[in-house]
Amino acid sequence: MLDWNNYRTELMQRVGDYATLSPDTVKGYQALAGAATKPGRLDGKTAELISLAVAVTTRCDGCIAIHAQRALQQGVTQEELADALSVAIAMNAGAAMVYTARALDAITATKA
Repeated sequence: MLDWNNYRTELMQRVGDYATLSPDTVKGYQALAGAATKPGRLDGKTAELISLAVAVTTRCDGCIAIHAQRALQQGVTQEELADALSVAIAMNAGAAMVYTARALDAITATKA
């Protein structure tokens, strides 16, 4: 697998390099991410569980690296993580089912 700690460090260095090249883009991203994670109706643990589930469904290794660390800082347990990731698995399977229906529809429409 990956050396997640080293990967996270290297990723942040590359993002820093990009921030030098395109500071407004990174500032915009930081504003968006900050708005999504500021304290509100969801607690930090819940937000990190959602972040990890979405990271799995979008296949974002960098997101997994960052949010795994943050989830641990929020006190996420292995059992809570397993439940959240089970939802991610179900959502991926659900999306495959929906797109299966779309593929069948495309074939039917194309044959007509």
